[in-house]
Amino acid sequence: MRSAGMSYCLLALTLLGGWRAEAGPRDLSRLNLPPGFEIAVYAEVPEARQMALSPAGILYVGSRNRGEVRAVIDRDGDGTAEKVVVIAQGLAMPTGLAWHEGSLYVAAVSQILRYDQIDTRLLAPPAPVVVSANFPSDRAHGWKYLAFGPDGWLYVPVGAPCNICLSEPPYASIQRLRPDGSAQETYANGIRNSVGMAFHPVTGELWFTDNGRDWLGDDQPSCELNRATAAGQHFGYPFVHGQAIADPDFGKRKPPQAITPPVLELGAHVAPLGLTFYQGTQFPPDYHHALLIAEHGSWNRSRKSGYRVTRVVLDKAGKLRSRSPFITGWLAGENAWGRPVDVLETPTGEVLISDDLAGLVYRVRYAGPAGAAPR
Repeated sequence: MRSAGMSYCLLALTLLGGWRAEAGPRDLSRLNLPPGFEIAVYAEVPEARQMALSPAGILYVGSRNRGEVRAVIDRDGDGTAEKVVVIAQGLAMPTGLAWHEGSLYVAAVSQILRYDQIDTRLLAPPAPVVVSANFPSDRAHGWKYLAFGPDGWLYVPVGAPCNICLSEPPYASIQRLRPDGSAQETYANGIRNSVGMAFHPVTGELWFTDNGRDWLGDDQPSCELNRATAAGQHFGYPFVHGQAIADPDFGKRKPPQAITPPVLELGAHVAPLGLTFYQGTQFPPDYHHALLIAEHGSWNRSRKSGYRVTRVVLDKAGKLRSRSPFITGWLAGENAWGRPVDVLETPTGEVLISDDLAGLVYRVRYAGPAGAAPR
């Protein structure tokens, strides 16, 4: 069912990451959501990537090619931002953001930067503090995602500097470090290119997406949803992809340790990025602790796939119960006008979704009967 009561959003012709957006009106009623859900434009944010929300309600949004970080302000709390302010520019692909103890952390390829007291200094941003400069400068899979874990450490994925190659950490891994940049270590290995992480609200375990390798055909290997149950696990790259596809170049080599298979194969080339465990009560009860995953969409497949937000339901033990589309419609035939990147829950239980192709942040809420669960 299509959502009702949506507004139009006029976008200019945009060229981003090799994809050309269509010019003209964007009718959000073209997006398909479960019954009772509504989607609207929260803000226009060019090349919107990962988001971070401060306790004051200011939304920060990274970008990739623009090198800018923006603050999005909704002072009256009506669900539509009144102002978007550039608070940092000239950075190297500042896609990853995280809020921690009064400061905004920004990943800019080889550096992790920190902007202190930024909420009160939006019009005169402070010079950033360099938390760490201990990351590779490779731009290939160099853009990052940031997440603070329940242990207080900052988790930072570092992609492989290639489509397929054998490389040592910090490449193809998830690193973690203390908020002051000290004690950096490899937390997980064998990860080609993760641009999405979330911690389970009950177990504290790290869940993350991983983008599968290219040029093995339209339908393999699959992109992955993974779960790290402890430090030191290896997730297969470059030896094995998905559940059991041996790499044609490296599959005959013996991995350095036992491989942890993915929890779920998400499909070839769907490019899963940001994800979140829904913890609020604004959505129906059967959404509680479900995963919402942004699938950015394929670029080297003869028929495009992805371009949607997927809902994954788990049982109390973290086992997969079901997977279904949550929002579709950004792909019309073979023409894409939007590419979801990140998913963020607000304190009121609504969900924000960033879209770097349309240059938008959307707001999703449930407007159906209280307590009713979509079928």
